[in-house]
Amino acid sequence: MDLIKLPLKHQSWLVAAVCMVVDGGFVLLDGEPLRQTVIVLALTLAVDAMLAGPARLSLWVAAAQAAVPVIVLVSMRNGIDANDAGMLIAGYRAGAWLRGAPAYASLGFLSASLMACMVLTGHGPLQALLLAGKGALLPWLVGRYTTARRAYLAELEKQSAMAEKDAKAAVTKAVTEERGAIARDLHDVIIHHVSAINLHAGAARLGLPNGNPKLTNSLRAVETSSRAAMVDLRHLLDLLHGDKSEGARQPGLDNLDELLDGVRAAGRPAQLEVRGQRRDVPESLDITVYRIIQEMLTNALRHGDASGVTVTLEYAPDSLTVAARNVTGPGDDSGSVRRGLVGIRNRAGMFAGTTRSGLEPDGRTWRTVVTFPLEAS
Repeated sequence: MDLIKLPLKHQSWLVAAVCMVVDGGFVLLDGEPLRQTVIVLALTLAVDAMLAGPARLSLWVAAAQAAVPVIVLVSMRNGIDANDAGMLIAGYRAGAWLRGAPAYASLGFLSASLMACMVLTGHGPLQALLLAGKGALLPWLVGRYTTARRAYLAELEKQSAMAEKDAKAAVTKAVTEERGAIARDLHDVIIHHVSAINLHAGAARLGLPNGNPKLTNSLRAVETSSRAAMVDLRHLLDLLHGDKSEGARQPGLDNLDELLDGVRAAGRPAQLEVRGQRRDVPESLDITVYRIIQEMLTNALRHGDASGVTVTLEYAPDSLTVAARNVTGPGDDSGSVRRGLVGIRNRAGMFAGTTRSGLEPDGRTWRTVVTFPLEAS
């Protein structure tokens, strides 16, 4: 058992018990008459037991320890070894726990007691001083040193924690500034060009002669898509700026109807089928699935024919499957379609998703399937 891990109260009891055993043993082995032995033993055990008390009473403990050898020597004219161990521990406690006048008063009581005993037993002043230095001053200084070391280590830990906190704050500030710079660049470059696309498409649509509804619908779809792109980009810019408000939230599965409406506005039928019991998914996966479906619909617009696209969401107890099915348009081969799957595979791979794609047996219908593992519900 590691005694250091014991509570301080239990450690105090242990120290007091050891002092009582050691000092009591010396009293019993001193060979003095029984009556004197019993009196000295009672005094010694009493003051040693006080060592188990709270640290705030260290002054009174030191005074009691200092009084015992003087009382024994004066009353019994006898130099019985009484509470030597208790005196040492009392000096240490006073140096470690007390401050100011109480600390120095404790040191004075203990030193005066040892010096008085030496003088009363016929020793010289020098020997009295040496004993006071060994039995009172030295343990008192050790207690002082221990407390100072503890305070020094606590200060080091505090400085280390502050340095770590400052380092994290500096990293956070640097990341925030970098994200702000990226956001500004995206805003200055991409939004400018997307806005220009929107304006030119609108101008071209308004300048068309009547009688060409297909081209008009295509231009209107360009306007719709460019506006949606600007909305999504602004959401991303808000996130880069650290805005966590509802307006900065990226779209997820709850926004699929808006996504399909954009495809329909471009003149292509689009429908969504949901199978299984809908369940909540992590926010990051929710956004990723939305972006994958967005990419699937974009591929269908680029490479599919006018029959449109069907998106299927299938919820299973331990997985979520996303599938898109459309007929390839004339002149589109499987190679050109596959080039649009790189982004889907990359997004799916971040969540351990698997991607399957290819033509169905009719040789015209292209099907893309992405499956994500989920925790079993």
